[in-house]
Amino acid sequence: MSVTPETAVSYDVRDEVAVLTIDFPPVNALGEPMRRGLAMRLEQAAEDPAVKAIVLVGANDRFVAGADIREFGKPKQGPGLLELQLMMEASEKPIVSAVDGHALGGGLELALAGPFRVAASRAKIGLPEVNLGLLPGGGGTQRTTRIAGPEVALDLILSGKHISASKGKELGLIDEVTDGDVTEAAVAFAKKKAAEGGPYPKLVELTDKVEKVDFAIFEDVRKKNARKWKGMVAPFKIVDCVEAACKLGPRDGLKFEQDAFQECLEAPSRAAQIHLFFAERTAAKVEGLSPDVKLKKISKVGVIGAGTMGGGIAMSCINAGLPVTILEAKQEALDAGLAKVKGNYDISIKRGSRSQEQVDKALALLTPTLEYADLADCDIVIEAVFENMAIKKEIFGKLDDVMKPGAVLASNTSALSIDEIASATKRPGDVIGTHFFSPANVMKLCEVVRGDLASDETIATAMAFAKQIGKVPVLAGNCEGFIGNRILRVYGGEADILLEAGATPWQIDQALKDFGFPMGVFLMRDMAGLDVAWRMRQGRIEAGTLDPDSPEYTPLADRLCEAGRFGQKTGSGYYKYEGRDATPDPEIVAMLEEISAKKGITRRELSDEEIVDTILASMVNEGAKIVEEGYAQRTSDIDVTYAFGYGFPKYRGGPMFWAQQKGLDKVLEIINANYKRYGDRWKPAKLLEDRVAAGQDWEGKPVAG
Repeated sequence: MSVTPETAVSYDVRDEVAVLTIDFPPVNALGEPMRRGLAMRLEQAAEDPAVKAIVLVGANDRFVAGADIREFGKPKQGPGLLELQLMMEASEKPIVSAVDGHALGGGLELALAGPFRVAASRAKIGLPEVNLGLLPGGGGTQRTTRIAGPEVALDLILSGKHISASKGKELGLIDEVTDGDVTEAAVAFAKKKAAEGGPYPKLVELTDKVEKVDFAIFEDVRKKNARKWKGMVAPFKIVDCVEAACKLGPRDGLKFEQDAFQECLEAPSRAAQIHLFFAERTAAKVEGLSPDVKLKKISKVGVIGAGTMGGGIAMSCINAGLPVTILEAKQEALDAGLAKVKGNYDISIKRGSRSQEQVDKALALLTPTLEYADLADCDIVIEAVFENMAIKKEIFGKLDDVMKPGAVLASNTSALSIDEIASATKRPGDVIGTHFFSPANVMKLCEVVRGDLASDETIATAMAFAKQIGKVPVLAGNCEGFIGNRILRVYGGEADILLEAGATPWQIDQALKDFGFPMGVFLMRDMAGLDVAWRMRQGRIEAGTLDPDSPEYTPLADRLCEAGRFGQKTGSGYYKYEGRDATPDPEIVAMLEEISAKKGITRRELSDEEIVDTILASMVNEGAKIVEEGYAQRTSDIDVTYAFGYGFPKYRGGPMFWAQQKGLDKVLEIINANYKRYGDRWKPAKLLEDRVAAGQDWEGKPVAG
């Protein structure tokens, strides 16, 4: 049944209050039928002599979620949001928005156009447009600033966060919060306001919060976030708009906001951020699962290992309100781990990101133990110990004995075979990989790694659990390195070979930083410490799985470690260090010249463009192979992995999106040139070749032009 304006917004009069009910499935978005219907009903209510007040409410316990994504990129038909807002502001009868569910973006902007808002206590409000590379273009920057002040507006709009109804009331964005029926509460509130009489406030004309503003706050915010916002347009424009709300009159401020919104709309970063916004949501979906799969309920978590990773994972869980039992082998290790967790919370209190009350509540959910038996009633247990297969198999054998039937047994391995770990149990269907990233209490990505024997129920539960604790899950197959580290090994190797060709560590790092990475390959290695990877290489050489005499083997990292240069912690690695400050080291250039000469390589000048194109093309080629081999569900999952776990600049959308923007044909040219120069390690992915041959993008859609 098609939706008409009449059905999208219904009209009912209750005790002299017109109740306009928005019913536009699935989320009451600001689509054309809803906008036409609301304009029609507002006129009807204005002209109805039996009506003294108006209530806007959403059907199915939700207000208005925001813009209609089905209209993205299409010309708007019918009245726009701004026209509806003008109608609401001009109303001689008081308008009360009854907010339930989520009032986000345009939904909240709609509610702020009327004089009053009553919200259900469970409701959430927010202005998350920054996540799409946009700003609230329906008066959100102006009204929020004038209602709550510039500091509140900057925090709310730049973070894109959702806040509770009670927090909204505290900030002045909500007038009343109810635990009861929100429509009844809004009708009663509207009757009271009608009885008091007008005129009713126009929030865009409020001046109390913008009269005495220290304008230095705006420059402080810009400077503080300049590095974080590099390449983005929307955050800077948001600051400009909030500042404009404090400097300009209400109508000029709204015009300033509309112009800034248009600039965001046309910015290259917007397409990348919208791509990631939808890619993140798509990544959480598992293809091919039976619709009958039921999730296991996760209400208690076990964590094995109280080191950096285990402690961070535990923090993620208790922050989400889940009780955690954390196990260590020795009391000293347990005590040290708990002290680190408490220290992390102390830092968050000092920064003001958490209150003492919130921290106390979280820590009360953490139970330390030395006994495996104390994990028996956990719904999921996550092992987070050293990357050693023998140790992990021993742990999973113990878990097999103590854990209740149906519990999910997860390993935080970054590269080891989940199937081999599962072989230590009699319940391989319950075993899954959950690869968190350090620091686990901060980093968003969680690679959920399915082994061949993992059940659909376990896979679906692990994906849902990752979201439950605030992570961004991506499903990966059980290959060496999974998605992220498999690609990292490839492009790290290419960076090493570029050193032998003529580049320096600092040139490569600066080129990647200029592209948008927070830091380059070699500085990252120095910070992590070079000795761990060195020991792993030695082990692979001894096992015969790595040939140090291969022309492709680059010995520089080994030489650094042999010289005791393990990175930042020893004062030297690829760079020299004074404290944490890295500086280029001529000794590295001398080592590289010797290595290149020994291999018969004539060193040459490399441009930054060649460096970036080579490294990114290697990432793209490996990503395409991972998808075609079935170890990732889709190319956009590669982008999510790299944007949320490996520092790929979000304003560029991820490596696969970068390739599509550059042109898959042009990226294939780079790959083929390197294939001709270096051989099989650059063999083009068939998926990429097929897409280019067919003139298609990654999703198989025709490429324009």
